[in-house]
Amino acid sequence: MSLLFYRRPDYVAKLPGPMEKSQCQIYVDRTQKHKKSIPPELSFDNILQNKALPPCALQDFMDYLVYVSHDAENLQFWIWLNAYSSRFYALPPSEQALSPPWSAVEGLQSTGNNPSRPPRTAEKSKFGAEIDSEHPSTGPGAAQPLQADNQSFISGITSSTKNVSESVEDANAQVGLKWQSFSIQPFRSEIDRVISHYIAPDSPRELNLSHKTRTVVLHALQHTTHPSAFSLVRELVEDTLRGQSHPNFVRWSICNGNKPKVVFVRNLGIAHVVLGILLAVILILSRASRWWRLFCFPLLFLGFSTGVAAYKGLCLVIHTGHSRNLRPWEQFGSSATLDSFDTDNEAGISKDDIYSMSNLSGSGKRGISMDTFGTGNSYNHEPWVADYEKKPLLQKLYPKNIWIQDETIRLLQDRIVCQSHLWSLLASVPLTVAIVVVPRVAVV
Repeated sequence: MSLLFYRRPDYVAKLPGPMEKSQCQIYVDRTQKHKKSIPPELSFDNILQNKALPPCALQDFMDYLVYVSHDAENLQFWIWLNAYSSRFYALPPSEQALSPPWSAVEGLQSTGNNPSRPPRTAEKSKFGAEIDSEHPSTGPGAAQPLQADNQSFISGITSSTKNVSESVEDANAQVGLKWQSFSIQPFRSEIDRVISHYIAPDSPRELNLSHKTRTVVLHALQHTTHPSAFSLVRELVEDTLRGQSHPNFVRWSICNGNKPKVVFVRNLGIAHVVLGILLAVILILSRASRWWRLFCFPLLFLGFSTGVAAYKGLCLVIHTGHSRNLRPWEQFGSSATLDSFDTDNEAGISKDDIYSMSNLSGSGKRGISMDTFGTGNSYNHEPWVADYEKKPLLQKLYPKNIWIQDETIRLLQDRIVCQSHLWSLLASVPLTVAIVVVPRVAVV
């Protein structure tokens, strides 16, 4: 990565309409062009395996999808599916035999469509991670079940206004499926809950699927509870997470200031440049020695440096302590918990403290968002929303800061700050020289 020309990952805008293979391929192509902007330590797989530290931990990724990107259902479904696959393949062969693998070709043909590609088995994904629909990884890097009991996902579920069985029947009816699923298959009750939470129209965490994709998946799930029944949805969700959500999350995590702070600092940089130019004009029109014009350089350098860094989401003052502003949803948690850490003392924070800080629960939503079967991902009802709106502008500009634990993020920020200083020198030095050599203008 070049020091002078390093760029954060480009923002990948959401494409209109439901998730389709052609649209997800656009995400992949865009991300491949700028994959060097994301270090291996912040790769999608590392974040999903929770190997990165805040502000790039798995919980931070979930918070971003809930509060910023508004598509957390993709990650919630992805986490469940990985854990479900591990639990399914841990069953005795006799129980697995009750739910035979499902072919994507068979599913498309049975719904009156032509398959666009063969079924996805063991292959390399476009980002280098191996996806094996028949034998998923069960090693240390694989997603582990959230609870040991095979039926643990079925208990403790928040009841909805519509019965799960009714939701499944309505979803099947909308795609023309009239007969009942095989109830003796393993995890059938859990699959029904997944349908009512993620697949059925108007479900609490409805995935953005087309009618065609929903029909194929529901038809497959009527026949089997094998993880391969989700192969089409898994591919779409993976491409969206890897190609759109993950690059945007890394780009957002590099910023150390909230939006009000960054806008304020950006305007502050512009103001310094304008003041430097005004000072130059005044000195040129005055009878003072031309060497006094050198005092324009500090204003120009500070203005350009601050502006370039703010354009990339960084506040230079906050960066001096390798800190970041608390996000709005983090500002109304337990102040005692936050104050118990000296965020300016890196050596005084243990690894246990780091993970305690990453799991701070302010409004209670941050923990709920990791649940497989929970309420919808709307956060407008959370107490912090109204409290943040009531905060004076000055308090929004100067919230509490917290130390950045992830070393890779700190290094990227250091690179961006050095880059802003270099670009500032390239702009302010020639401009200052031009100001000094301009002849004095006599004012009549």
